[in-house]
This record gives sequence, C-alpha cells and structure tokens, in this order.
Amino acid sequence: MALGEFDLIERYFAQIGASPSVRIGVGDDAAVLELPAGHAHLISTDTAVSGVHFLPDASPSVIAYRTIMAAASDLAAMGAKPEGMLLALTLPEANPDWLAAFAEGVRAASEQATLPLIGGDTTRGPLTVTVTVLGSAPTGCYLTRGGAKPGDRLCVSGTLGDAAAGLFLLGGADTSISSADAAFLQGRFSQPTPRLALGQTLRGVATAAIDVSDGLLADAAHLARLSSVGLTIDPGAIPISAALRAYPDPAQAREWALRGGDDYELLFTLPDHAVLPDDCTEIGQVSAGSGVHCDGVTHMTGYDHFEN
Repeated sequence: MALGEFDLIERYFAQIGASPSVRIGVGDDAAVLELPAGHAHLISTDTAVSGVHFLPDASPSVIAYRTIMAAASDLAAMGAKPEGMLLALTLPEANPDWLAAFAEGVRAASEQATLPLIGGDTTRGPLTVTVTVLGSAPTGCYLTRGGAKPGDRLCVSGTLGDAAAGLFLLGGADTSISSADAAFLQGRFSQPTPRLALGQTLRGVATAAIDVSDGLLADAAHLARLSSVGLTIDPGAIPISAALRAYPDPAQAREWALRGGDDYELLFTLPDHAVLPDDCTEIGQVSAGSGVHCDGVTHMTGYDHFEN
C-alpha cells in the first residue's frame, strides 16, 4: 500500500520533540507556542535543495541534520533560545527506508538543538527541505547585525574553513591528509554545531553578530554594511584547526578559512572592555568607513545565490 501524506507525518515525524512552551504541536492546523511575559519571538527560514546545498547522494540523516542545524545557527546569531521548528519536505517519492533515515536525522538535530518539531508540510516534487525555526529572547535584548561601533573588536568562535575542506574531501578528492583529519573535516561539514549557548551568552555584551554560513569575508561584509562601519581582518589571526593546518596546500587551506562557508561559527563585535568568551578569537577591529579590509583588499558585498 502506498504511504499517504498523513500516514507519512504520523509514522515518521509526529513524535519528535516536546517543550514546555509548546501547547499544540504536530497534527493540528497550526502550532501553538506560549512564551514567558516580556519575551519576543525570533523566526528564520532556511531552504536546502538537492545538488545546491547537499550532494545528491548525501545520506538522508545528514541532509536533515545539516538543514536543521543551519537554520538553528540563525537563532544562535541573534542570541535566541530555541523554541520549536517547522519542517516542509518535498519528496520525489515516499520511500520508507529514506524517510526512516531522514526522520532519525531530524530527531538527532531536534534533541541536540532543543528544537521540538511542531508542524510543517509534505508534498511531491524535487527533493527540497525547508526548515523554519522559532526562538525567543527578552524583548529588546537580542543580537543583530547592525550595532557594531568604531573601536569594537571583531571576534569569531571556533575555527574556520573546516566545512569547506570537508565538502571538498567528501567529493572524493585524493590527498595526503590523514584519515583522522579527513574524518574531522568531513564531520564539520556533515554535522555542524550551531553556537546556541554562546549566542545567548553574548546578549547584552556583543554589539553585533552574524553566523558564518557564506564564509568569513562574505558574512563580515554583511555585518559591516548593516552596521555602517568598516572592518579590518588580520588574516594571521584567523583560527584554523589542526586538521586544516595539516592540509598539504596551505594556500588552499587559507582560502577556505577566508571564503569557505558552512562553518556556522559566530562572528561578533565586542566593546573594548568586554571579556572574550572561551573558544573565541579576536581577529580584527571595527572602524569608521565601510567594507571589509583584509590583505590590502576591500570586500564590499557578500555571497548572493543569484550572482555567484
């Protein structure tokens, strides 16, 4: 018997996630969330398309996990506490084995990011996954891209370039990198970790923030534009993992750190007096002006799906 839409939802997704703020979740016409007094909703949507955002032969669990964590990273960038997510899934066919693996990826991401699945939609068509995430923060106390001021320090969490290197290695490239380093880099692409706790810690401390999804230079350009400031990046200060440093082409590793996307680290600005959080690195300064200045070159715009 063919698997119908409502059977599909009930079998694979109805039981994923719960939260004290969720009054009604999967199964009704709309979800109901109840937030504490004095809190605002923060909402973001990400769409992943086969062949554009994930490899056509990617595992269903990886597709689900990556897409959800990419969306959750937008909440991290604004210092939001995760409250719930909506999942819209377009499928060429309702394959039970594929769906079971995909649902496992949804479950793992839901648990890791504390994002209960509260609703969504399914339909037939080319494989596409859209995730809408909902978070909360005290009213007026959330991070934006628009508050950096001259004199602030430019900082970033974790290490950069790993995911871009991992994607390259997943393409079957033959290099002299060790299997352990390759596994680390591939994992950074396949299983990103949004900096949700860090984002909430930065509320009321950082002056501006953005997640590094399109690459350091591109996302720094977004932050500079929205804050109407200039940013100067010291390329020698950019944090690079030991696995990426072991890559046999240092120039390529550096290029991934500057321009590679999908790391989902947080790029943020701090006032001079603020303490730098653990596992974060100061990589530059904020000044009057515009654009991102790095290695003698000024970068004015970020990545655009329709121009790149």
